[in-house]
Amino acid sequence: MTSTRSPQDVFRLPGFALFWTAESVSLFGVYVTTIALQVLVVLELDGTAADVGLVNAARWLPYLLLGLVLGAIVERWRRKPVMVVTDLGRAALLTAIPVLWFTGLLSLPTLIATVGLLGVLSLLNDAASQSFLPRLVAADRLLAANARIDQSEAVAQTSGPVLGGALVTVWGAPLAVLTDAVGHLVSAVAVWRIKITEPLHRREPGARLWRDVKAGVRWGYRHRTLAPLALSTHIWFLFNSMATTALVPFILSGLGLSPAALGVAMAAAGVAGLGGSLLAVRVGLRWGAGPTVIACRILAAVAWAAIALVPDDPLFGQQWTLTALLAGCQFLYGTALGLENANEMGYRQITTPDHMQARVNTTMRSVNRAMIVVGAPVGGLLADSIGHRPVFLVAAAGFGLAVLTLLLSPFRTARHDDAAA
Repeated sequence: MTSTRSPQDVFRLPGFALFWTAESVSLFGVYVTTIALQVLVVLELDGTAADVGLVNAARWLPYLLLGLVLGAIVERWRRKPVMVVTDLGRAALLTAIPVLWFTGLLSLPTLIATVGLLGVLSLLNDAASQSFLPRLVAADRLLAANARIDQSEAVAQTSGPVLGGALVTVWGAPLAVLTDAVGHLVSAVAVWRIKITEPLHRREPGARLWRDVKAGVRWGYRHRTLAPLALSTHIWFLFNSMATTALVPFILSGLGLSPAALGVAMAAAGVAGLGGSLLAVRVGLRWGAGPTVIACRILAAVAWAAIALVPDDPLFGQQWTLTALLAGCQFLYGTALGLENANEMGYRQITTPDHMQARVNTTMRSVNRAMIVVGAPVGGLLADSIGHRPVFLVAAAGFGLAVLTLLLSPFRTARHDDAAA
């Protein structure tokens, strides 16, 4: 049965507070860097929406090329050391961006290469951290634990873009990414301090890496409820990456808003995400994982369709008016994310056995990121050729397809307590 204890109880579990700290500070820096890199491409390197798409794709390309293999490899290692080493590596790579800029060596190809290496380390860290959490938290507390992390992400999403926009305005985009570098250093120290004895899954003599990879793929994509959830999520990532790639150029170039206004508008998603994550446990346990995720994806489709309808005529030409309208759309989008993520992630972690966690989580995440590799450049090219607004409408239609995939599957009635039983 699912525990009735409040979500706050997870902080009393050994090691969770440190894990939460590590995740929180990393998430904060990521949102600053997301703003900084896109502004860096558009304003410092004179890039187009297609260039923004290429940089976004470079970060996730390692998930497409290496995700399945690295997930199986991480499963053979203890997860804590992987998290520490990859956090230190990411801090070093992020520090390199302003160094390259100061020395005059920063170009679009150099930035793409640096972001690609950052993606490799992020892939390893994700594979380790997502499968490390179920070792710290019992199955009936995973929904609450993921909700706590989502609340931190929502706060970071709220303050990160605002701070990022301010730092970009005052310091410039290259220096703003140092916030993320510091966050990864703090994360490495916090994870290193967690005291845990991790089991190491020994493989039978002669076991093949590729055999482990195939076993993880078969388990996830043949599962009665995880398979349709995975397919719907892949569709979600494809169309979401198209829309998010077009969003920053639309706001900066299409509507003529400043980086600071961009940060304020996008921060609204974080405010709503915090509210959604605070309700995620209650809603998820009452409605079930399936109905909650479906409702959230419908709401996200509405949000992107609304962004396409934001006017740009002289009557609405004031920056504050446009910023407020965009913030309202982002508020709907953030609410959907805040309610959905803990329910999706918690359900998958509850359903997946420990010896499959790294493979299944990384397989799903890798294909999701592969969708970004495809969707981000396509979204940028479409935005440059047919305009930003049609891209948002295409994304809304894609979200509708993701919803239909779940409505026609057994996942529509999935519940957390059934998975944990």
